[in-house]
Amino acid sequence: MPVLVFAMLLAGPVGAAAPAPRLLVLGDSLSAAFGTALDQGWVSLLKARIAEAGLPHTVVNASISGDTTAGGLSRLPALLKEHRPAVVVIELGANDGLRGFPPKQIAAVLTALVEQSQQAGARVLLAGVRLPPNYGSGYAEQFQALYLEVAQATGAALVPRLLAGVSDRRELMQPDGLHPTAAAQPKMLDNVWPGLLPLLKATADAEG
Repeated sequence: MPVLVFAMLLAGPVGAAAPAPRLLVLGDSLSAAFGTALDQGWVSLLKARIAEAGLPHTVVNASISGDTTAGGLSRLPALLKEHRPAVVVIELGANDGLRGFPPKQIAAVLTALVEQSQQAGARVLLAGVRLPPNYGSGYAEQFQALYLEVAQATGAALVPRLLAGVSDRRELMQPDGLHPTAAAQPKMLDNVWPGLLPLLKATADAEG
């Protein structure tokens, strides 16, 4: 067999399209649309926003209600291997904080999540949250600060407050005071989008 023909066979069909880059969302109930229809959640709305922006990415939502940073870390290697994402959004830590886990412990696991994603070739966006005021100002401030600390240490992009403009509006929160309503989901997407768009554009250019 001529060398050129053999090389063409290895390369696959002429003009075959490369697979679309993937965006993996690793989160908890805030990204799993807890208490609302899944197609109303901000991650589902993100799919339409990406298409409107003319970007090629497909979205994989690997969020599980109640998940912790440790739970996400246990699931991440398999997800990275299966999906090979170009971008990873890490939205975890709220359940750790609600359980009173030490901020340093939460930060260490978030750092591992970011670094494993980066080592797999993905760009990372870290989405932070705030705790309810009844957890005490000292702990709440340490918890809020850890997201910035992890982002600065790892070079990850950061959305400081996923629920900015949501958690302080009672009509946008479910009766439990912890989970946003369907009406809040577009605002959550608006909070994420400015930090996410540059990563999507960079990985779209890289694929191109």
